[in-house]
Amino acid sequence: MKKKKVTKTNALRTLDQKKIAYEERAFAIEEFAHMSAIDVANQLGTPLELIYKTLVAIGNKTGPIVAVIPSNETVDLKKLAKVSGNKKVEMLHLKDLESTTGYIRGGCSPIGMKKQFPTYIEQAADGLEYFYISAGKRGLQMKVDPHEVKQLVHAEFVDIIE
Repeated sequence: MKKKKVTKTNALRTLDQKKIAYEERAFAIEEFAHMSAIDVANQLGTPLELIYKTLVAIGNKTGPIVAVIPSNETVDLKKLAKVSGNKKVEMLHLKDLESTTGYIRGGCSPIGMKKQFPTYIEQAADGLEYFYISAGKRGLQMKVDPHEVKQLVHAEFVDIIE
């Protein structure tokens, strides 16, 4: 019997190239179902506070910017605007996500996007040894050191949640 080949995502290939340690964690998804962060945390058997989501916004001066925040929190667009040097920031329209980042909803990683955008990670991650972020496709997370992610994508740890 042939072994099923696992396709690496841009995010995982980038980590491999930079020799950054990570652990892949797959979870079951239903094709058209929306999964909450609670569902993902339960499937991975990890605390909800360690599951982070990647959001993409548009700044009036900078264009696309990336926010990585705990999945149980809400991004504060005013704080994000201030730290990114914008007067106004709004969320990127879902229809533009794939063409802008190369990723789809539910599989957007701050690593391996089409272009490197200014990236801001919620400051709570600075105190963590690891967190879970999307590995670049739905149903796949990666456990990785947030400090490694910060350095790799030239991010800043900042207060960006409500």
